[in-house]
Amino acid sequence: MSTRTFKIWRGDVHGGEFNQYDADVDEGMVVLDVLHRIQALQANDLAIRWNCKAGKCGSCSMEINGRPALACMTRMNTFGPDEVITVQPLKAFPVIKDLTCDVSWNYEQNKRIAPFKPKPRGRDGEHRMYQQDVDRVQEFRKCIECFLCQDVCHVVRDRGRKDAFVGPRFMIRLASLEMHPLDDDDRVPEIKKEYGAGMCNIT
Repeated sequence: MSTRTFKIWRGDVHGGEFNQYDADVDEGMVVLDVLHRIQALQANDLAIRWNCKAGKCGSCSMEINGRPALACMTRMNTFGPDEVITVQPLKAFPVIKDLTCDVSWNYEQNKRIAPFKPKPRGRDGEHRMYQQDVDRVQEFRKCIECFLCQDVCHVVRDRGRKDAFVGPRFMIRLASLEMHPLDDDDRVPEIKKEYGAGMCNIT
């Protein structure tokens, strides 16, 4: 066991500041474990969003030492022995309280996207896909909607252009539909015009 120093952003939509906490860290712990220990022993009202603690739900997204990351997948042994760990909410979205953000904007963008539109069936009444198409579709479905990619995107985060660009998460969703061999909708004009594909350059 060792003692580590955390600086955690505390506050709400009206503002806040970093508070310092010293916490005991056991071997094998991840950042989320330590946050729970601080919450239990020092800051009972610390707001943290989490669910699965297995890197599957995307709930515990935050910025750890300035980098967007999942707290449940960030191991404590990746930090230097004297390194102070700074934890703050995602900068791309409004703060609710402490480390929790209002990410509802993302769900509104998802509603804007037209759903899957199946092609007519073949003469034999079947839909057919090649295995490489199946594999590609499955690759697109690996997203856990942690919205870390949205937080990294400089158009969404630094330029504040949520009015013009849906962000990388929904570019992936649009691509998954446009490239699906059984989808019959031509989404390219909308991707260019309505969803701001022209603003994507480095993410």
